[in-house]
Amino acid sequence: MMQLYGVRGWGSGIAEAMLCLADVPYDFIDVEGFDQPGAARDRLDAVNPLCQVPALVLDDGTVMTETAAIALLLADSYPALAPPRNTPDRALFYRLLVWLVANVYPTFTYGDYPERWAPSSPSELVTATDQYRQSLHLWLEDQAREPFLLGDSVSAVDIYVAAMVNWRPRIAWFRENTPRLTRIAERTSALPALASVMQANGWRSDNNA
Repeated sequence: MMQLYGVRGWGSGIAEAMLCLADVPYDFIDVEGFDQPGAARDRLDAVNPLCQVPALVLDDGTVMTETAAIALLLADSYPALAPPRNTPDRALFYRLLVWLVANVYPTFTYGDYPERWAPSSPSELVTATDQYRQSLHLWLEDQAREPFLLGDSVSAVDIYVAAMVNWRPRIAWFRENTPRLTRIAERTSALPALASVMQANGWRSDNNA
């Protein structure tokens, strides 16, 4: 059985939701606190010396990191995660998947730990990355179809949306500024295959945080 090393509410929850949508059995190994020295970090370091989550240990012992890489790997075997191969929607899936991790994710990498990157002005870095992230969400709103991001069928990129509306700038901002993304998040979170994992990660579209 696959083993997923992660922390509830973090980006590893996206990989966990992918496994649930694809109906793949897995063991979840909680490494909360891994970003500080201690037992959790040691557990994660044993499988992923980068000490980042998610870390997915496959049945054959291969270790996969990076949610986009995990999505692409799983999509090869589980059609529920992506549109059919050799279609325009599959191409759009690739584009938006890589766009999300190449553009939105770095704003958290730097904005969540500003003292590492801008020790003389951490608050300025947080403000700048938060504002840039909002502009990225507005761009994605313009690209969004409905009922899901790519149209009629759910895919792994919808899981990113369902997670991200719970992160800064928080759900109230999304409701006011990106109604399509908000509705997509609501539909995705309510899917029977995902309801439990979304709740476990604290990702509910009706969250008022």
